[in-house]
Amino acid sequence: MIIRAMEMRDIEAVVILEAENFSEPWSANSFIEEIRKETSLYIVAYEGETLVGICGLVTSFDEGEVLNVSVAKEYRKQGIAYQMLQHLLNEGESKGIKHFTLEVREGNVPARTLYEKLGFVCEGIRPNFYRNPAENAAIYWLHKD
Repeated sequence: MIIRAMEMRDIEAVVILEAENFSEPWSANSFIEEIRKETSLYIVAYEGETLVGICGLVTSFDEGEVLNVSVAKEYRKQGIAYQMLQHLLNEGESKGIKHFTLEVREGNVPARTLYEKLGFVCEGIRPNFYRNPAENAAIYWLHKD
């Protein structure tokens, strides 16, 4: 598996993966805007020619927000999300990020278990944050002080 920075050539496949995994997927333009920003780092994971995962990190000072963690359904439970997040956290730390946050659907137990395995701690619940279907968001933080 290859993990690397997202590029323009990835956008079409990224949008398809995003639509397969999220009820309110980002558009191609949203991803294009993000990968052009110096404060964002988006990565992709490929198995051969197949896009199998994406995730991103948006930074502000010494904080980073993890976004769009997504793995193709047929490639789940193979450690891909873990590897991508490790890569993203390492890149963030190398850029001076000390505090990482993310939000996840409260009922997404597999994702929450993964984040906790990486050292994230649930520090709050944001009621009715998600739509389609409505659900609370669990807010996680990882402090690397």
